Order: sequence, then structure tokens, then C-alpha cells
Amino acid sequence: MPHPTSSPPEILTFGEAMAMFVAEMPGGLSSIERFHRRLAGADNNVAIGLSRLGFHVGWLSRVGTDSFGEFIQAALTAEGIDDRYIHADSQHPTGLLFKERAQGGADPRVEYFRRGSAASHLTIDDAQDVDFQALNHLHATGITPALSESARQLSHHLMVQARAHGATISFDPNLRPSLWPSENVMRSTLNELASLADWVLPGLSEGQLLTGQKTPYDIAGYYLDQGASAVIIKLGPKGSYYRGHLDGQDEHLTVEGCHVAEVVDTVGAGDGFAVGVISGLLDGCTARQAAQRGNLIGAQAIQVVGDMEGLPSREKLQALEAGQLST
Repeated sequence: MPHPTSSPPEILTFGEAMAMFVAEMPGGLSSIERFHRRLAGADNNVAIGLSRLGFHVGWLSRVGTDSFGEFIQAALTAEGIDDRYIHADSQHPTGLLFKERAQGGADPRVEYFRRGSAASHLTIDDAQDVDFQALNHLHATGITPALSESARQLSHHLMVQARAHGATISFDPNLRPSLWPSENVMRSTLNELASLADWVLPGLSEGQLLTGQKTPYDIAGYYLDQGASAVIIKLGPKGSYYRGHLDGQDEHLTVEGCHVAEVVDTVGAGDGFAVGVISGLLDGCTARQAAQRGNLIGAQAIQVVGDMEGLPSREKLQALEAGQLST
């Protein structure tokens, strides 16, 4: 159910949503004739997941004044996302992507058509109406600053302002090397943004690439030294690793992953993990409970086609956490 628009959102995400066309059958994209249209975008996946759990979430972006932009805005509104910070751009198109139907749990091949998109023209001006006083939490990813220099400036601005107004900040590096001019620029930019976050959520290989460290313990130490209060690292099927001082003491722990009988679509697992961790920490869970919830929702995300279709409602999450439903 859509949230009332009278009050500004308490949680904000921002970035690029795209219309996604998923192949109806397995095989190379060149041979596929039928596709299903769905919604894609890491930050809006997180927005949807948190909204389904009952949080009042806003999403900031630009979409084209085309049918795909209308589709994205309608889809997000139907999920209860506060759309007051979505800007219609008549000069640039909405981004698209096409995704293979992979088999056997393999990562599907994805082809993007996003260069010059409306969202790549995001600027600091797009944040001029954001009510930071109302904000409890900001979620940022490393995809938005890769879109353009102006989008990078917006990412930095939002994180600085959120921190100045006392909101907590989560940051998922979400590496997209093909969008960056070089690996060095990607590394330095994302580590700078991570230094503005309270909770840093890298995958293990992402953390290794960004920090030059090998172990989860040392990767987490790198970001804790930069000012993070917690680092929660995705370990894939093995679960997740936490190091930080959220519970009033310095601790580190590994939380086992959830067994999944059949992996249908791996895309969106990290966004589901972020939904679990962020919601858990905002709900006042312990670090272990938040990491467990991240594993649980990440496991839900990979059992369906689509990036966010598996994200649970609060009622389903409670049943899952009570052990009443299997993963």
C-alpha cells in the first residue's frame, strides 16, 4: 500500500532504474524472440525491499518522459515508494537492459543500453528539495557515481548532507567495472564514498579488489579505520561476515548461509542481503541477527526470476525468521 505523501520519506535511496527484458527461454540473447519486461536497478531494489517491510522509503532519480519512464514510476509507486524526488527528463531516455535466462545457478549474461540515459544526467540540483531533517537513513551504491561525474558529485553530496543531519548511511560498492574509466578511479572514488558510510556492505571479491586485503577480517579493518562502525561482507553461499562495534563492543563473527534447493536467478542476491542487514539494524537487531536476516532475504531473492520479485513482506519475513517457512 502506498505511503501517505504528506510526510517526507525517512529512508532514501538514489540511482538508476531501468526497464529490464528477461529472456523467456534459456539460450543466447541473439536467438531469443520473447522477453518479459521487469524492473531493474540495485538501489530501487533495496527501496522496494524496505518498503515491503513497512518502512517509508523515497527514491531519487531521473527517468525519461517515455513509456519506460512511466513504467518505472508506476511500478515503484505500486510498491509504496515515495516518488516526490523522481524527476522526469524530457531530453534523455530511460535506460534499458536485456538479461539471459541462465540455468543451473549460473550468473546470467546482461546487455545494457544505458549510455546517455536520463539517470546519467543526475546532478546535485536534483537533491535541492530533499528534506534531510526527516531522514533516518540513506542507502548508497557504487553504481550511481559510475554513471557520470555529475552523478558522482550527487552521491557525495547526499552522503555528506545525510551525515551532517544525523542519518545513518549504508554503502554497497556494487562494482560495475565497465562503467568506470579505470580500475584506479573506481577504487579511489568508491573508497572515498565508503569513508562517509556507517555500514559498508561489500562482497568478498569486491572488498579484496577495493582494499588490497585478502581476508574478511582485514577488509573490514580497512573500512573500520576509515570511520565505518560496521562492515558486513557477503560470502555467497557460505553466508556473511561481520566486524564492527554496533553492539557496544568490538566483535567479529561469521554467519552461515541459508540452504537453497534451486538457484533460479543470482541477480539481486546482494540487494536482498542489503535489505536484510539494513532493516535488521534499523529494527534494533543485534549484528548477528542482522547478518542472518541479510542471508535469509538474499536466499529468497535468488529463488525467483527477476531482481526484486523474491523480496518478502514483513509478514513473510516474520514467518521465515520463525522457521515456519523453508528457504
